[in-house]
Amino acid sequence: MRIVKEAEERKEEILDAAEKLFGMKGFDNTSTNDILEEVGIARGTLYYHFKSKEEILDGVIERITGQLMAEAEKIVRDQELPLLERLTKAILSLNVDTKIGYEVMEQVHRPQNALMHQKMQKTLLTGINPIFTELIEEGIRQGICHTDYPEEVVEMTMLYANTAFDDIDMANLSQAEREKKIAGFIYNVERLMGMEEGSLQDALMKIFKRS
Repeated sequence: MRIVKEAEERKEEILDAAEKLFGMKGFDNTSTNDILEEVGIARGTLYYHFKSKEEILDGVIERITGQLMAEAEKIVRDQELPLLERLTKAILSLNVDTKIGYEVMEQVHRPQNALMHQKMQKTLLTGINPIFTELIEEGIRQGICHTDYPEEVVEMTMLYANTAFDDIDMANLSQAEREKKIAGFIYNVERLMGMEEGSLQDALMKIFKRS
């Protein structure tokens, strides 16, 4: 058991060093030698845990998404907050707001990393769906939402949001086009969840204003 623990600790040290270096120098400008020197290990030890720099980035992504999902779940289950406030805060908690996070997301959105982008989306969708489904089911019990398909609603909403609000596409829109897209998104999500028109306006606009 002690050996397993040491191996896991070493893996975390490698990821910690990679996060630091990716944030300082960028992914492309960070070499495996840089990571080796930062951790103070031999190349064979690094390759025991990760076969390439890209695999290290995968590990960083998995750790970041895991942290994001844990925070969202914590917020969703905070019964002291009103349901729509939990919805807003849980969605905001999924925003990456660290230097390493931005560096990772920049890498993920590059055309050559399309597979990595797809992998991250799938990881988030798989992990987040049950958390937000739980919130929608609570909304159904409270009479706020009216749908027989809460899990499917969460899945469709996340896919819709990822497609409609891609950073590159939004940057090319005028203010009027952006406002129309946001209004249409809110309207359609309310329909999917079976909510009264305008009931999500305040909750979701807080998210878009922070974006």
